[in-house]
Amino acid sequence: MSAAAAAPGRSVGRGGKSDILHHPITRSVLPFLNGGAAGMIATSVIQPVDMVKVRIQLAGEGVGKAAIRPSAFKVAGDIIKQGKFLDLYSGLSAGLLRQAVYTTARMGFFTTFMNKITARAKTEGRPVTFGERTMAALSAGGLGAILGNPADLALIRMQSDGMRPLAERKNYTSLWHSTLVNWPSIRKAKLDLQRSRHLILGIAASAVAGFFASFFSLPFDFVKTRLQKQTKGPDGKLPYKGSLDCAMKVAKEEGLLRFYRGFGTYYVRIAPHAMLTVLFADWFLKLTG
Repeated sequence: MSAAAAAPGRSVGRGGKSDILHHPITRSVLPFLNGGAAGMIATSVIQPVDMVKVRIQLAGEGVGKAAIRPSAFKVAGDIIKQGKFLDLYSGLSAGLLRQAVYTTARMGFFTTFMNKITARAKTEGRPVTFGERTMAALSAGGLGAILGNPADLALIRMQSDGMRPLAERKNYTSLWHSTLVNWPSIRKAKLDLQRSRHLILGIAASAVAGFFASFFSLPFDFVKTRLQKQTKGPDGKLPYKGSLDCAMKVAKEEGLLRFYRGFGTYYVRIAPHAMLTVLFADWFLKLTG
């Protein structure tokens, strides 16, 4: 059967066979599905590190500059002593939903935007610029953040619940009970890996990209965590009025370096997660290519 004679709604794949996998609609949806699946797998691996990162960010809140600085190993040890090893995976359901929404949207939109940008650049006889790639990443990341914020809020609430006194804990059992700088760098690392075909160079590129992504994004992540964890006090008011108020109070009461406490843990969470997401997304792309 020729391509023209193929049944409507189906495409003709390799060897002249009808192949739903190569249908235009399927091809437009696959970047979203591949990205979401890759992000969920990466989160399942990195979740304990993320749990420790959140506890470090919240430790010493309201105590001031004299607050004790817990190490990642101490935080992890305390979590295990207070409960059990699986407590390190508290909030996993929210983390997976966040990836199903945020990473699905972020990587899907990024691939869609980049395909259009690449096609336009090709017709103009020029390479894609870093500015265009960055704009695509910021747009995709912004859309993903808007969609994934509710799940992210639930994740922080579930991960911080264990820090409360027993009488004040909500004891969340699931997500339903609880109610952007890095992507261009990781994309560049991926392109370096593809060009060099050398795994060590790819890992090194991802490590460097992860460092800069962590350095620039950690203060914002810190403020986000504080805002999402806050609850009303006895006077019925929240500790912070907004992002700027939170940042100013932390800087005044706890010092500027407080924003970077737990940098090592945050880096260990960011770099491997991004690298695993890219690797799994590429693997899924090969399977569905």
